[in-house]
Amino acid sequence: MAHATIYVGCTVPQLLRGAQSRIFPSHSPLGVLRHSAFCYCTGNSTIKSKRKMDHLERTANNFRQEVITQAKVCGITNESETVKRLRLAIANKDFTFKAGQWVDFFIPGVSVVGGFSICSSPGLLEREGILELAVKHTVHPPAHWIHTECTLDSEVALRVGADLHGYQEGKGKRHKLGTAKLHYSAKNTSELLFKKNILGLMKAFPGKITCCFHVTQQHSQICKELQPHVTEGRISEKDLEKHVSNDTSWYICGPPPMIESISKLLTNIGVPRNRVFFEKWWS
Repeated sequence: MAHATIYVGCTVPQLLRGAQSRIFPSHSPLGVLRHSAFCYCTGNSTIKSKRKMDHLERTANNFRQEVITQAKVCGITNESETVKRLRLAIANKDFTFKAGQWVDFFIPGVSVVGGFSICSSPGLLEREGILELAVKHTVHPPAHWIHTECTLDSEVALRVGADLHGYQEGKGKRHKLGTAKLHYSAKNTSELLFKKNILGLMKAFPGKITCCFHVTQQHSQICKELQPHVTEGRISEKDLEKHVSNDTSWYICGPPPMIESISKLLTNIGVPRNRVFFEKWWS
C-alpha cells in the first residue's frame, strides 16, 4: 500500500531556481566564527532561566555536522513583505545537506546564532555551489540583521543541523514516498511563499502532490490560478480528518502555538503520536 505523507505548516521548501554564475566567497575570519560558536555552545549549555531559549540552547541535543563553512551572500530578494530569500555562495566542495535540514547561521559581530531551514534543493548546491534560505522578519537578532543590515557580499558561516535520513538509513530503514499532501496557511496569498513552485509540482505530479492553501486575512481578489486551491480560514479538524489512515505520516512546520494547535487537532481525530513529526528549534 502506498504511503501517504501530510505536511501541515506555515512555511514550505523552495525548489530549484534558474542557473546563475557560481560565486566563490573571499577569505574572511572564519576562525573567529568557529571560536565564537564553540564558546557559545559550551558557555551556555547549562543556562536555565525563565527567559525564552535561543536556537543553540533549544537544539543542544540535536546532531550537528562538525564543520562550520564560510559563505558569502550573492543574492537577496523579497519573497513577500515580511520574508527575504537569501542566496549564499558556498566555496567548500565538501559541504552537503539533505532536503529538510536546517543550518546554524553565524554572523560576524552578532553574538546570537540563528537557525534557519534550507529552502533550496541539494541539486542547486551540487550544480552551482548555492544554498538558499527564506527568513521572516522578526526582532530576533539574526533575522533582524538579515532584513536590515545584510548586503551583497556579506560574509557569514553555516553549520548543518540534524540528518535524520542518514540515521534511519544506517539502521536499514528507507522511506518510500507514496503521495504528499500539503496544507499551507498564511495571512494572505501574498504571504504564500513559493506558491508558483508548488503549483508547478502539482501539475508535474498529478495525484501524487496536492496542496490546499489556507488564508486567514485575505482582503484582495484571489488570482484565477490559485482560486481552486484556496480555502479561507485556518486549518481545521475537518480539513485533516479526511487524510487519516494507518499509512499516513504527519509533518508539522510553523511557530510553536501553531504546532501545538495542530497536534491537538490530530490527537482529537485519533492520529497516534508516533505518526506526528515536528521540531521546535527556532527562537
